[in-house]
Order: sequence, then C-alpha cells, then structure tokens
Amino acid sequence: MGVPAMPEVTDSFTQFDAKKKKNYLKTKKAQEPNQKLGPHLVKLQEGALPDYIALTPFQMFAWRVMGKAVKLRSKPNPKLELQLQQAHMRMRPEEYVAYTWMSAVIVLIVCGAVAALFGGVLLALLHVQAALVLVFFVIIVVIPPVLTFVVLMSQPGSKAKARARDINKRIGAAMSFISAMASADVNVDVIFKELAKQDIYGEIKNEAAWITRDTELLGIDILSAINRAAQRTPSIKFQEFLQGVVTSSTSGGQLKPYFLQKAEQFEKESKLEMRSQLETLGLMAETFVTVVVAFPLFLVVIMAIMAIVPGGGNSSSMTILLLEMVIGLMLPISQFGFIFFIWNMTKESSI
Repeated sequence: MGVPAMPEVTDSFTQFDAKKKKNYLKTKKAQEPNQKLGPHLVKLQEGALPDYIALTPFQMFAWRVMGKAVKLRSKPNPKLELQLQQAHMRMRPEEYVAYTWMSAVIVLIVCGAVAALFGGVLLALLHVQAALVLVFFVIIVVIPPVLTFVVLMSQPGSKAKARARDINKRIGAAMSFISAMASADVNVDVIFKELAKQDIYGEIKNEAAWITRDTELLGIDILSAINRAAQRTPSIKFQEFLQGVVTSSTSGGQLKPYFLQKAEQFEKESKLEMRSQLETLGLMAETFVTVVVAFPLFLVVIMAIMAIVPGGGNSSSMTILLLEMVIGLMLPISQFGFIFFIWNMTKESSI
C-alpha cells in the first residue's frame, strides 16, 4: 500500500493579491517582452511620506562638536541602540551620546559661572567661611551636570517603558480587531496595514505601521518584517504574540485559531489586571483617609492644644511653628502626592 499524500498546507502568507491598490503601488510596464522590470514608484497614503531623520539645531551642534570624541572614546552600546528603537527616537546611539555629553558640559559651564558669582558674593560681602563656600561651589558645580547626564541617558529607556505600558493596555482590544479581520480570511499583511490606520490602538498602531513600512516600502517579506518587529518592540506581550505568528506560520499551523485564542487570553488577562487595579485603588483610598485626613487632623488638634497651654514659653512658639509647617507644607504635599500617584496609575499613557 502506498503512503497517502499529505494534504497541501496553506496559510495566509502564501496568498498573493495580484491586484494592488493604486494608491499604494504603481509600476511601469516593460516596453519589451524580455525586458526586466526596473525600479518602481511606491505611493503611500497622505501624511505617510518617508522623510530623512532630522536632528534639531542643538543636536546637530552637539554632534559636530562631540562627534569625534564620542567615536574615539565610547564603545558600541547595543543596549542604548535597542532602547532608542523601542522608544521610536530616531537617532543613532553615537548622536544621542554626543547630545547627552554636550548638554552636561553646557550645564557644567553655567553652574560653574553661577557658583563662582555667588561664591564671590558670599566671600566678599557676607564674609562667609571659605570652607563653606567651597562646599557650596562643589555642590552647585557637580550635582546638576551629573543629574543632567543620568536623566538624559535614562530617557530612552523611560520612553520605551511608557510605550510598553500603552501597548499592554490596548493589546486586548487590538487582538479583537485582528481576530475579527482574520475571521474574514484577510491576509496578515493587510491586517497589519489596516491596524496601522486605527488611532484608537495607540502605540500598537505605530508598531503595525513599522511592519507595513518594512513590507510596502522596503520590500521585506511579511514574516521577516514581523520577526524584526518582535525584536524591537518594548512590550513582552506583543513580542510573544508576534513570535507566535511567525512560529505558527513556519510550522504550518493555522493563524485564525491562534488569533482567536490570543484575543480570548488577553481579554481574561485584562479583566484580572483591572480587578487587581481596583483592589490597589481601594487600598490607596484607605491609606489616603488614614494618613492624609485622620492623622494630620489629630496632629493639628494636639499641637493646637499644646500651643494654648500656658507656661510654654519658647516651646509654645516652637509648637506654633511646627503647626504652621504641618498645615502649610505637610497637608498640601501629601494630598498632591496621593493625587499624582493615583492619576499616574490610572491614566492612559500618551507619548
């Protein structure tokens, strides 16, 4: 008996749409039968025309001044390069390091001039001790440039994490959109192209737009484009989803059940995260009532009674000063701190 032939495996990546839309692709037909098809013109939708990476005037100045020093002294930094890609900051690592160094140097010069001016005033007019002036000078000159360098070097990572939070918040709704498109037997490249037009999905729209750019503009096949997107996305969830798409396609699996399964999975995870967030908000509300409302109220009452009691002398004036600090500083700072924390925890991330 012969071995039965295996059924032919097809998936959405092998389907080829011969009728491209005119607003995306336009080619020139060969004049002669044996002439090869040459370069063609790619037409993108309005507002999506490719442009060159344009640095700001200050960034260009920093690169011209610090560029050679950065190339000579700094080593290749693949971590920074990945963070810049994940943050969608269109700069090379060398350019960003030069921009950071120049910013720190300018802050150092400004702080040095300010510290020298105030140090001279303290020595000449106020007759402050030289040791205190030296300590003041060192603090003013050293701390601001170091903070500037640290903050700027951590900025790509912070933006990448903010984009990851936005992707994780919207990934459930995006999976519903993708599974609905896959249920209608739409090709995967068309699914990501349509996803790139939906502003409601935030940073997922930008990730899909990069996939469409790789396929439509750079001519990369859809599997390679999705694989590259999985390597540069800052979200672990979206990375696992894209890697699953590549694995399912290369192993001969069906993408439609995979999309439906992922949509259901992310929906359940979203419900669990929402429940956890509500529990955290409840705990924060109880903490707010205890720390910001009840405790300062009792503290103010006790300190007011201590200030009224006769025979205090200097202690009464000190108690009144502490009471003013509690009312004027502690209460507003604690309330605004809780408000900012809750707002930052519940807000929709926007970059």
